[in-house]
Amino acid sequence: MTMGPPATEETRVNARPQPHEARFDAAFSSCPMIAILRGLVPGEAEAIGDVLVEAGFGMIEVPLNSPDPFDSIARLVRRHGERALIGAGTVTATDEVRELARIGAALAISPHADPEVIRLSREHGLVSVPGVMSATEAFSALRAGAHALKLFPMEIIGGAGVKALRAVLPKGLRLIAVGGVDATTIAPFHAAGCAGFGAGGSLFKPGQGTAEVAANAARLLAALDSCRDDA
Repeated sequence: MTMGPPATEETRVNARPQPHEARFDAAFSSCPMIAILRGLVPGEAEAIGDVLVEAGFGMIEVPLNSPDPFDSIARLVRRHGERALIGAGTVTATDEVRELARIGAALAISPHADPEVIRLSREHGLVSVPGVMSATEAFSALRAGAHALKLFPMEIIGGAGVKALRAVLPKGLRLIAVGGVDATTIAPFHAAGCAGFGAGGSLFKPGQGTAEVAANAARLLAALDSCRDDA
């Protein structure tokens, strides 16, 4: 009888059912764009969330360098957690992962690829999207169990960098462009090999009202739809 390699702690963690994986797959297929609400304050979380969910966003993150981010995330989870995946960006520490799990968040998105943060995110049932720039970081993140990879900062990696990474990374792996994403860059980033996008300043800036955010969302989603139709 031929036996496979013994299960390691890493493979045991990665094999566990992850409650938000199917929702992430569905949200990504429907609208592969993450709303990045850097600078959001808790008092405006519900109103901005209403606009984004109505526009069609199924993934929303509040970076943890925003004011009272866990409060904003908790408010969004209570209001829209059944309709959208809500979570945090700029997740850099394991205690942040534990707090996200406690308040019912679904996403843990990082600017870097820390295997410990990725593994703990999976252990707590969160979808892990670490940031990478190189093949070394990318493969390390995948070994730790990342669900998708965030190419950050995309304005530095560029289209040539994406194509080079695509040549060596697993086919079907979801690469998400973050940094420099706006209505004019979505198409070239998509053509280079990015399957998804994280829209920050082109979607939301602190102090913007719901009407302005709605208009920004419409422009971004129109650009996304256009390049997907052309694919």
